[in-house]
Amino acid sequence: MEKRTKAILTGVKEYLLIALGLFIYSIGWTLFLIPNGLVGGGITGVSAILYYLTGFPVSYSYFIINILLLIIAVMILGKGFGIKTIFAITVVSFFLKFLPGAIPPELIQDIAIGNGKLLSALIGGVAVGVGIALTFTQGGSSGGTDIIALIINKYRNISPGKLILLMDIIIVGCSLLVPTEGSFGSRVATVVYGFIQISVVSYSIDLVLSGARQSIQIFIFSKNHEVIADRITSMGRGVTVINALGWFTKREGKVLMVIVRRTEINFIFKIVRETDRNAFLSVGNVMGVYGEGFDEMKR
Repeated sequence: MEKRTKAILTGVKEYLLIALGLFIYSIGWTLFLIPNGLVGGGITGVSAILYYLTGFPVSYSYFIINILLLIIAVMILGKGFGIKTIFAITVVSFFLKFLPGAIPPELIQDIAIGNGKLLSALIGGVAVGVGIALTFTQGGSSGGTDIIALIINKYRNISPGKLILLMDIIIVGCSLLVPTEGSFGSRVATVVYGFIQISVVSYSIDLVLSGARQSIQIFIFSKNHEVIADRITSMGRGVTVINALGWFTKREGKVLMVIVRRTEINFIFKIVRETDRNAFLSVGNVMGVYGEGFDEMKR
């Protein structure tokens, strides 16, 4: 019963964090990008272009295109494509539908339009990237071009990452077709802003994901090593005990080696501080950790 309750709470937390990520993603579009007539990558970028050309609501076209892609994906890739993708498509469509009416026009004018297209492309790109990354950390997906990339990858040995980047470049390039009040040069500027935006999105995703996945290696020198080791083990992390000799004191002792995620380091500090304030710690970044509790080794 306890395991079931824990699993339910974990699932609820994952979906809440996915929803938060998608909210941030939608804010980037509705507050910064669309009010400035900017275009980005993904199906939202396609929907934005359709909106600029026809006035058809972004939320509707986003939902329709994604549902069509999802049906094709289920037929080609199988039913195990993931309920989280369906959840993401529905949530983003909801946010894109209702957020524009919920955000005061004065706020959009002051924060987005008033600060110019370049700053809006940068801030909007960060919001979109952080939102996508937060969704990824919980095993979610924004659908769209991710689905197309996976379908193509099934039949052609091409990296999904390269396919997504190529599709984003094509989508942004298509913004040249959108009529603007200015000259052709203003259309070219929109394309440049689009390329800036997808670059910022890519960088933001990598930054958030690498920060969340980065691991830390800690060596702990303490006379109370047994108590510290027991408390660290109770939080679900392994501890390696190493025999050591202090050359200055010529005394033998034990050194604890612990590898944790960066987000867990404060718990280690708290345990050591509460157990032995005279303990000595050495902390270093680790490039990669593979195995149980960390990343899976790829072929």
